[in-house]
Order: sequence, then C-alpha cells, then structure tokens
Amino acid sequence: MASDGHKGAAVLADAGAQATDNTPSKARFHSALRPCLSQGVKRPKVILGASGSVAAIKVVELAHLLAAFAEVKIVATRAARHFIQEDELPAAVQPIHGDEDEWHVWQNKGDPVLHIDLRKWADLLVIAPLSANSLAKMAQGLCDNCLTSVVRAWDFTKPLLVAPAMNTFMWNSPFTSEHLGKLGKLGVKVIPPVSKALACGDIGTGAMAAPVDIATTVQSYLR
Repeated sequence: MASDGHKGAAVLADAGAQATDNTPSKARFHSALRPCLSQGVKRPKVILGASGSVAAIKVVELAHLLAAFAEVKIVATRAARHFIQEDELPAAVQPIHGDEDEWHVWQNKGDPVLHIDLRKWADLLVIAPLSANSLAKMAQGLCDNCLTSVVRAWDFTKPLLVAPAMNTFMWNSPFTSEHLGKLGKLGVKVIPPVSKALACGDIGTGAMAAPVDIATTVQSYLR
C-alpha cells in the first residue's frame, strides 16, 4: 500500500475514486467526446510527454485517443523512444520531439528554442508514462533533456498532469512520497497508477493508468 505521503500530491479529483484496472471502454470515451466535436470548438493543444518506462509502449494508443479531440505533439526522452513504435503514431502527431531537435533547431542567436516554443504552444502538458527517474528530476527542477526543460519552463497556470509508472517498491519509496508532494504544491495533477502484474513479473501498484482513463482526464481539464 502506498505511503500517506502520496496524499500530499494533487491527486485526480475528477474521477471521484482511485483509478483501477477496470477502465471505461473506448466506446464510452468516444461517446463522451461527441458533444465536444459537434460544437466545432477550436481544438486544444496538448503536449504528450513520455519518459523511460516500459509503459511507453502505450504512447501510440494514448496519442490516437488524444488526437481525437486535440492537436498533439509528443516530447519523449531517449529511453522512452526505445518503446514507441513511431510509424504507428497518427500522421498529424509525428514526428516525436527529443533532445536532438533542440540542437538541430538552434544554430544562432535569435533562432527558435524548442522547449520554449513548445511551452508557448501548449494548453496542457501530460506526461505518461512518468518514470521514477523523471519524477525525481521534476521534483528537483532539473532540466537535462527536452522534456524536463519543457517542465522547467512550464506556465503553471496551465494544467500539468502526470501518470506515474514504476515498480511497486519504487512507488512505495519515501522518495516517491516526497517528490509527489513537491509536485502537488505546484498544482501538478497525478493520475494514480493501478495495481496489476508489472513488467518485472511482480503484482502490485505501479502500472500506468489505462490510456483511455488518461485521455478522459486530459479532456476534463480542457473543458
């Protein structure tokens, strides 16, 4: 069971109950989506951040769900890209932005700075999955890659959501409690992990919430 310190984070208030592996169906998600699309409202702009967890294999599914109601740009760490099948992403979402792009875009003074341009462009940032490593970096304000640089430059009047994914022992670590508490003070919303069989074979809490739950939560913060 997670320690009490996890309660210090601003945990998903929209659902009313902690996320479980019994997720709503995609049909239900798209049913809830229809009113938004039918109104012809300008599509919000969402950055989907991905850090180095095996749960990054679900980034493609999540990108498709988000692209149904928003303009989406993906910012991924090098480790995350190991798990993402980029050719299966929606065409409008490609390419993925990463560290290499920071240096290719900037050549001289006055040239675009990618992480700043991304920060200005977006209405919402969701990081899914958020690894234990990237969580620790965020809590300390480190910015050693494109994704953490976007976070460091983020306008906290805009929503920032995170969906942690890590081993149960990591999730229950006092470090995790401390780091989530720091993010909570900044207004970061945490989409809690679920309990299931993890990639390492253990059974426990730490698996990333289902993509459909993450997409539904993102949509709720954009209304």
